[in-house]
Amino acid sequence: MTKIRLLVIGAGGHGRSVAEAAHLSGMFDVIGFLDDALPARYPMLGAAVLGSIASVSSHRSRFDQVMVAIGANPVREKVMQQLTAGGFAFATVIHPRAFLAPSALLGTGSAVMAGAVIGTEAQLGKGTIVNCGAVVDHHAVVKDYGHLGVNASMAGGSVLGKGAWMQAGSALGYGVTISAGTTLRPGEAIDTTNDEYKQ
Repeated sequence: MTKIRLLVIGAGGHGRSVAEAAHLSGMFDVIGFLDDALPARYPMLGAAVLGSIASVSSHRSRFDQVMVAIGANPVREKVMQQLTAGGFAFATVIHPRAFLAPSALLGTGSAVMAGAVIGTEAQLGKGTIVNCGAVVDHHAVVKDYGHLGVNASMAGGSVLGKGAWMQAGSALGYGVTISAGTTLRPGEAIDTTNDEYKQ
């Protein structure tokens, strides 16, 4: 099988984790990283930082797909919008130890990490992150650029708004809707009596 040549944008902790997940999936050959905070040629996971994010076009012939692996939701959204305008193709990375129900829908440019569970007919928008051990249960919806931290849990039918962030261990009860851009604190639980939680 011919592997997809993958360029990872973001070389921080999340970027490196996504690169490893991509490698372990057997689908990708990670050709390098782009990052604004690390110098070019900085070695990393068998590849290297090739330059800044702005240099992406100069590397276009070297990769087939790009993955924006930046944990900050507004930054990830901005970079993905810029790359979309430039006609770049996005990867979707699923760690081989994650479980994705066959009926679930997963948007382009999303990352599903080790131990994550995506349930029956769940829907994830583009650019979403489901971190290690997180659960998106049946019929739950993660809007574009939503982010579930480690061990965060969404019960059936709950909705995480666009660009919202559930930090580690936070939880949504059945049918709860969370507003766009909201951040839930680590361990915070929002129960079914809430129609909408606002920051």
